[in-house]
Amino acid sequence: MIEWNSFVCGDCMDYLPDFPDKYFDLAIVDPPYGIGEDGSKNHTRGKLAKPRDYKGYAGNDLKAPDKGYFDELFRVSNNQIIWGANHFISKIPYDSSCWIVWDKVNGDTDFADCELAWTSFRSAVRKVTFMWNGMMQGKSVYDGETVQGNKALNEHRIHPNQKPVALYDWILSKYAKPGDKILDTHTGSASSLIACHKNGFDYIGFEKDPYYYELARNRLEDYKTQITLFDLGMERI
Repeated sequence: MIEWNSFVCGDCMDYLPDFPDKYFDLAIVDPPYGIGEDGSKNHTRGKLAKPRDYKGYAGNDLKAPDKGYFDELFRVSNNQIIWGANHFISKIPYDSSCWIVWDKVNGDTDFADCELAWTSFRSAVRKVTFMWNGMMQGKSVYDGETVQGNKALNEHRIHPNQKPVALYDWILSKYAKPGDKILDTHTGSASSLIACHKNGFDYIGFEKDPYYYELARNRLEDYKTQITLFDLGMERI
């Protein structure tokens, strides 16, 4: 069995069948949407700031995961948060009243204004606002306000589908309980795993593209070596 706090280079479907039922408390996943985007065309888009040019990744996002993936995901986890589910909602086994709306404050670009996540929770739709375009990243504020243009808050982008650590901080604060075990089947940039480490949650993550796995693993390990006030047992201000 894979140890907790492991990040595995491999296809999650080679490993999920080995986990017992409901092994994970919460799965937070960002699988391929099936819209043909793999990051290699990113540099041709965007008008507010020059987009980055990324290496294409394994699978090229030509199709969303099949029924077998969702069967395993729902079998091994008690609750799920699934990004991009609006692209493959017919594969989700039941309806939900609780979607997450991430307002990216994209402005004048041809990227989507928001990203949506389906959740298995029985609460209302929730919105979080975080500018995530070029050099104009902003601070996530959980009350629906938007704070933007704070360059000091910029995260280094290593993956075309990278989401901010602050977004996963927010998700964990809203939907995870102390002691929960977290699964990410398509880890990408490792933002989710960084947030888990930062907030004290055990996790297991998978990434099948070797190139992006190495970038993400290095990013995660770099973060874990940082000495924080929390590690020193001091109160954060």
